[in-house]
Amino acid sequence: QVQVTESGGGLVQAGGSLTLSCTASGSYSRVTNWAWYRQAPGKQRERVATLDSSGATNYLASVNGRFTISRDNAKDTTYLQMNSLKPEDTSVYYCNAAIVVERRTLVREGQGTQVTVSS
Repeated sequence: QVQVTESGGGLVQAGGSLTLSCTASGSYSRVTNWAWYRQAPGKQRERVATLDSSGATNYLASVNGRFTISRDNAKDTTYLQMNSLKPEDTSVYYCNAAIVVERRTLVREGQGTQVTVSS
């Protein structure tokens, strides 16, 4: 079963930092694109950051310059380094991956990890 699992959430004070990790597991050929999404209660889901197989990144305007997405292909893992955190960054963060299985590309999303930023 192909899946991705996030870790690294928690409680941090405003101005602090956290790093989220997400690792793919199961039987597959490779992971092409990674993305992080977030959704807070009562709010719309937001795409926070993306990283494609060429290394190109894209960020939500409100996190640009504070968050960095990266990947370790040898470990099939992506990271989201979050600096200068603000209370409005409080949300459940979801990892999303495009994973090649034989000749198909599957999209898998984790169960989410809670990030809480206190003021």
